[in-house]
Amino acid sequence: MSERDVSPKGFNLPFKPRVVLIMIIVVLILGFSLTSFYMVDQTEQAVVLTFGKFNRITGPGLHFKLPMGVEKNYNVPTQIIQTMPFGYRTEQAGINTIYSSGDYPEESVMLTGDLNIIDVQWAIQYKIVDPKAWLFNVEYKYETIRDISQSVINLLVGDRAILEVMGPERTNIAIQAQEMMNEIFKNYGLGISVTTVQLKNIVPPQGEVQDAFEDVNKAEQDMERLINEGLEEYNREIPKAKGQAAQQIQIAEGYATERVNQAKGDVARFVSVLDEYSKAKEVTRTRLYIEMMEDIFEIPGTTDLIDRNFDNFLPLKNLQTTGGAR
Repeated sequence: MSERDVSPKGFNLPFKPRVVLIMIIVVLILGFSLTSFYMVDQTEQAVVLTFGKFNRITGPGLHFKLPMGVEKNYNVPTQIIQTMPFGYRTEQAGINTIYSSGDYPEESVMLTGDLNIIDVQWAIQYKIVDPKAWLFNVEYKYETIRDISQSVINLLVGDRAILEVMGPERTNIAIQAQEMMNEIFKNYGLGISVTTVQLKNIVPPQGEVQDAFEDVNKAEQDMERLINEGLEEYNREIPKAKGQAAQQIQIAEGYATERVNQAKGDVARFVSVLDEYSKAKEVTRTRLYIEMMEDIFEIPGTTDLIDRNFDNFLPLKNLQTTGGAR
């Protein structure tokens, strides 16, 4: 039996087989080149899978991988601090951050230990520390973070009275919340670490209770203001009083030294006079009398010399005084 040519008459290939082969090779080379390298940013780490199985973790830079889907990379932002808010939302981040005015009571309204309702707005900041665990251990990552964070804050607020939550226990709640969240996330193998828990806005329920709390806060602010004013006045007056007291003490000490030295001088003078008197009593008595009289006559207008036998002195003095008045 003879062979027949069954190919369509007049059909020719548009390309020669050699050209087609070259085109296929070029496509394969481009495919290999485009799928053999991947870039990792400075804030990321890449998890590389080989046929869907974990192979390795690479850092920032340009890296090689097996092409054509044999190896796949998943970049994870491990150097970025991520924020998750509760009870509010951030509309615009920046230097002047704008928060949404919407209300999220299902996240922020909770019950305190003394059976009061309080509205607590807070946020957590976390960082991915294990990219492999972050990708594969938990399916609903963000839902898990929100649920655990809410349960921890509700637990800590529920153990305290409303005044403690709004006042002295605020910092302790944030610290304990961070520790408890990290412990739970570690047990879940979520691959994250909570760096900060921030309690932003804590307010009492709306109505008369909130008005009463506002009055209490205002009274506390007034008390702090008065205390600060008192301390300011104290710091201004006490150093001044201490300076004046030190000045008076110095004056008194100077006066005491002066009087002591004067008394010592008088004693020394009296002793010397006494020695001279014991040597020549009459001469010394006469000299002392003369010195005393000199002291008296040194004062002008206070001494009159009259005769011992003068009898009518007072009328004369009156006439002299009257004449001086004229």
